[in-house]
Amino acid sequence: MSREIKYCPGSLKAGYGTYSSAIIRRVFNGHKVSHLLPFPSPEKEGPQQDKFFDNRKRISISGVQEKLSFILDRNKLRLTEAGEQGQYILKPIPRDIFRVSQVPANEHVTMQIAKQVYGIDVAENCLIFFEDGKPAYLVKRFDIKSDGSKYRQEDLASVAQKTKENAGEDFKYEYDYLQLGSVLKKSVTAPEVEMEKFFKLVVFNYLISNGDAHLKNFSLVESDNGDYVLSPAYDLVCTRLHATDSDLALKGGLGEASFDHPSFSTLGYYAYDDFFDFAIMLGIMKSRIHNIMEMMRKDHRETNQLIAHSFLSEETKKLYRKEYKNKLSRLNTSFSKRI
Repeated sequence: MSREIKYCPGSLKAGYGTYSSAIIRRVFNGHKVSHLLPFPSPEKEGPQQDKFFDNRKRISISGVQEKLSFILDRNKLRLTEAGEQGQYILKPIPRDIFRVSQVPANEHVTMQIAKQVYGIDVAENCLIFFEDGKPAYLVKRFDIKSDGSKYRQEDLASVAQKTKENAGEDFKYEYDYLQLGSVLKKSVTAPEVEMEKFFKLVVFNYLISNGDAHLKNFSLVESDNGDYVLSPAYDLVCTRLHATDSDLALKGGLGEASFDHPSFSTLGYYAYDDFFDFAIMLGIMKSRIHNIMEMMRKDHRETNQLIAHSFLSEETKKLYRKEYKNKLSRLNTSFSKRI
């Protein structure tokens, strides 16, 4: 591998040439796993391609991007075989989008920002590198118990009963976030807690320019007590680096909170007032909304540091910061002078 490792490919902490002990503990259950896979990336010609093809046919995780199922065998990661339950999902470099080589590093740094800066519960993850040096994004499945059995999990498209048959090809985008919050509230045991988590995640997706936070990218998962809670966040990406997309994935936007709202209609974009009123309609206490928005609109030094330490190219780091600063400016704009 040609790239020199200066930062942990998991936490992005400085001074590591491989995974830190914290990542080894959280992602690999204490096993000292190498950040290098002993085979080339999927697009490279060779006998390994047949194994990749067979693995892709078996994996049950939906989505457009190519995904591979991996299992931890002692201290080594390998592709699952027929009949085995995967413990990890590996996403190689995809195809047919702008800056395609930057996608794994983009998802990795975005997930780390969510976790380390904003305290969002995310699926444990890291970058890993093929034998030929190409990166892939590795995420630990949160629906697998330590004994290999599975927690019950259901994405919010299923909970909302939105399907291709009743809502068309774009079914996972045909909704708004207020409706999604209402579905979530009816499905969890402790709505006050879960609604705050949901609200913070919606604001984060806006702040980080994730224009693909659709219905299937939110899920309920069974807790150890048997209750349903909002699952750890996953598929968090600054999509603006790869596509010209909308600010919010769902076609209805925030929902009723943005219909004829003076802030949105005057400014032409979602700003502080829109999210504040959206949170009120979700039923969140004003004092809690204020605290969350104060955190979300702050220019955190740690966010900029994580971008700097990321495995993105220097050009892409600059574009990432530019998108972040733009959305940060919007969250610090209040038409009604609330801040």
